[in-house]
Amino acid sequence: MTGTGRTGRVLWAVRAAALLAIVLATAATEGGREAAITQVGAASPATTDPAQAFIGPVLAPAPPPAAAAPAAAAPAAAAAPVVLPAVAPQPAAAAPAAPPAAVDGTGIPGAALAAYRSAEQRLAGSTPPCRVSWTLLAGVGRVESGHASGGRVDASGNTRGPILGPRLDGAPGVAAIADTDGGALDGDTVWDRAVGPMQFIPSTWRAYAVDGNGDGVASPHNIFDASLTAGRYLCAGGADLSTPAGQRAALLRYNRSDAYASLVLRWAQAYGSGVAVLPSAPGAVPATPPTPPEQVPAPAPVQAPAPPAPVPAAAAAPVPA
Repeated sequence: MTGTGRTGRVLWAVRAAALLAIVLATAATEGGREAAITQVGAASPATTDPAQAFIGPVLAPAPPPAAAAPAAAAPAAAAAPVVLPAVAPQPAAAAPAAPPAAVDGTGIPGAALAAYRSAEQRLAGSTPPCRVSWTLLAGVGRVESGHASGGRVDASGNTRGPILGPRLDGAPGVAAIADTDGGALDGDTVWDRAVGPMQFIPSTWRAYAVDGNGDGVASPHNIFDASLTAGRYLCAGGADLSTPAGQRAALLRYNRSDAYASLVLRWAQAYGSGVAVLPSAPGAVPATPPTPPEQVPAPAPVQAPAPPAPVPAAAAAPVPA
């Protein structure tokens, strides 16, 4: 082989080796590229467009947003407290003019008060000039029997048992009046005794008795009959009982004692200032005589109302210059 031939073979071998190197390098490059494509395809199997594969890795779709946790239920608002309108305090019931339970109280049992008022109305029609008031009759009833022993009467006004004064037998401090009714009213056939809520002597009762409750019977033991009869007796003197002098004169006919007249007038004045209506006392009338007039307490003095406070004078308005 000539030198030229050997040189040609050498050049051919070099070229072949170079070509082989190029082929191998190209194959290696393609293998790497396929590996890269395979890796991307594994990450995103849905990608089939090769062009898209070269843009860059296909990002996996973002996971759906996590469902928002249910909002915690807001606590129910507390019910607003119910505010009731303020109630103004009610005034206490007015007290009677004087404590009726006291010895000098001005209470009158309702039955007795009704009898006194009825008598006043009846006498205003039958004896107009007399003008006797129920308060004067109430004063007599208070001093004579304590309003029928605390109002111990039935529905018709009859006392629950006789109210009898002491025997008028002339004992010390007691008048002597022999029996005048045969014991029909007082149960005593020897001496008289004052009878009923207004304490009438039997003979005086027979002279002035009148039926006060319309039952057809005039009884000194009935508070309506006794009250009307007492008014008739007081009016019999012809005095005007709306005047202090006329009242005193009539009371001195009823009982000849200035102390008695003064005591009755004080009670009448007290009743005119205010009366507490009381219930009737329970039970029967006590068997003992009523309290003698001289031992009956006087009412509490009537308090005069306080004068009104003076009103301050208004300041004079300034005179403009």
